[in-house]
Parts: sequence; C-alpha cells; structure tokens
Amino acid sequence: MAAFHPSPFPGAPARRPGGDLADYTSLLRRRWPILLIFITAGLGCGGLLLRVVPPSYTASAQVLVSPIGLPEQVNQVTNRQREPLNLDTEAQIAKSAVVAARVRALLGRSPGPVEVSVPPNTSVLGLSYTAADPRAAAAGASAYARAYLANRGESAEQARDAQLRALLAKLRQVNTSLAAGAEALPRLARGTAERTLAAHRQNVLGRQSASLTLRYDALRTVAVTPGSVISDALPPARPSAPSPPLYLGSGLMTGLLAGAGLARWLPERPATRPRPRPRPGARRLAAPGEATARW
Repeated sequence: MAAFHPSPFPGAPARRPGGDLADYTSLLRRRWPILLIFITAGLGCGGLLLRVVPPSYTASAQVLVSPIGLPEQVNQVTNRQREPLNLDTEAQIAKSAVVAARVRALLGRSPGPVEVSVPPNTSVLGLSYTAADPRAAAAGASAYARAYLANRGESAEQARDAQLRALLAKLRQVNTSLAAGAEALPRLARGTAERTLAAHRQNVLGRQSASLTLRYDALRTVAVTPGSVISDALPPARPSAPSPPLYLGSGLMTGLLAGAGLARWLPERPATRPRPRPRPGARRLAAPGEATARW
C-alpha cells in the first residue's frame, strides 16, 4: 500500500504518488493546439524530405562458394558451424579493392561499395549493390559476383602454380642427388660402411622421388572450382530508399516530442475567477474611504 505524504504547505492539495502521468495527460489535453501544430509540422517536414531525397535502388546476387580443391583456410565443422569454408574471410575478399578493380573494368566506371551478407550454416554469399537506377543496381551486383568468382579462381590457379613450381624444383633436386648416388655407388667396395650408407641413401631418395612425383601429378589434375552464381541480380521494381514509414514516423515522433516539451515548459496563465453578482435586495456596504467622505 502506498504511503500518503501530506503537503508541507497548509491549504495546498496533497500530492498523491503516481499522479505525474495524470498531470501530463491533463497538461497535454489543455495544450492540444500546440501539440497538433507540432505534429502537423513534423509530418510535413517528413513528407518534404521524402519528396526531396532522390530514390535509390538495391539489387542482390547470390554466389555459391565451392571448395577449390586446394588447401585453404577452413573452419572446424561443429554443430553450430556446418560448413568448412571460412565465409567471413570470403566476404571481406568480396569487398576488397582487388575485386572492386575488376568491377571497374567490367562496368567501365568506378563502382560504389557492396554489402555482403552470409546466411548461417550455408556456403552462400549475398552481394547487394545500391544505385540511383534499377538497371545500374542490377549490373553492379552481377559485376561484383562475377568479379569475386574470377578473383577466387585466379587466386586458386596462382596458388596451384606456385605449389607445382615448388614440387618440381624439389623433385629435380632429389633426382639430381639420386643420379649422382647411382654413379658413385658402383665404385664403392662391397661390404664397406660407405657402400651401405650410400645404398640406404639411394633408397630414401627413391621413395622421396616417387612421393613427389605422385603429388605433382595429382596437383596438375586438380580442377579449380571457385563457385557459381545461383541467383543473378534483377532490376528492382521499387526503390529501397527513402522509406516512407521511416521518414513519416520520424517526423511524427519529432513533432510529438517537440510539442510535448514546449507544452511542458510554457508558463500557464492564471485562472481568472468570475466576480460574484450581488443578490437582489441586498444592501450595499460602503467602502471605508467613501464613509469618511460622507462625514
């Protein structure tokens, strides 16, 4: 039960706890013209901005990212992460300056930024591009999708070629050592420690050469698969911005808050009490000054 606090001033009405909301409601009810003016002004400003701000269109393309077949940065597959690909890294690559340079070459102009989204537990990247024209937005999103896949495929091919060159160089080195050992082995006397060590070294080099040859042949046959576009960008039918609910709602709330603040801090005029009318037949009392003047 709420405690009752009497007013410290005699004759003043006691203030009940929780009466603030009722006071504000009564205040806004008395100052409703001010509130109505500010709400109308806020809605008018929101509508004016809605007509002045140029429209923009957003188109989206979806790319399925496939494993390229080469060792790459992957995630550990768990109950929460069901895809081995590190799509957060791929999203940053899609927004990089290297991909933007490829988009510039495809469009013939400097492109705007792209927004990349990663749906959970998928190998799909969503690329969204915003422009002032619907066709330009669709062309930009498609260009980013193609540029990302081309960059991913080219990077994978460069990584494969670098691994092939390293394997080939190592294989040539092993084969050279194997040939030199084969020439020196017959000249060593049988049963000596030098011949035994040389023969063992030849066996190790032979197994190493066979392993490198298998790895080299397997890497040469790897097919680079960067991914594919599973949903091409289409010109949007409606603009994505400006949003009428956002602009009109912001204007409404701004006008409401401004009107309520002004109604709260604007001083109120004191209430005028009507003069009591004299009753019929009542005797009028003379004022003190008037009685002195008579005497």
